[in-house]
Amino acid sequence: MAITMTEAAQAHIRRQLESRGKGIGIRVGVKTAGCSGLSYVLEFVDEAEAEDVVFEQNGVKLVVDPKSLAYLDGTELDFVKEGLNEGFAFTNPNVKNECGCGESFHV
Repeated sequence: MAITMTEAAQAHIRRQLESRGKGIGIRVGVKTAGCSGLSYVLEFVDEAEAEDVVFEQNGVKLVVDPKSLAYLDGTELDFVKEGLNEGFAFTNPNVKNECGCGESFHV
C-alpha cells in the first residue's frame, strides 16, 4: 500500500511547514461527509501516532491512519494552480463516483 506526491505537492508542503515553523508533515485521511459519502482531510502533523503509516518522498512526509489507507491506497497527491485558484488534487484509483461539486467521493 502506498500514497505518492508530485514534485509540486512536495514543494508546497515543504513551504507550508517551513512557514509554520514546526511539524513533521501532512496527515491525509478520509471522513464520512458530503453527498457521495467520503471526503479528504488534510492537516499538519507534529507527531505521528504509533498506528500511523508514514510515506516519505524527498524529505516530505505524508501520515495516514490505517483506516483511511484502505481508501487511499494508490493515490497521488498533487498541488495545482488554475487561474486564481490553487489547491491539492487527488488522483485516487479507488474512486467509483464523485459528487458534482467534487467535494466528496464513493469507493
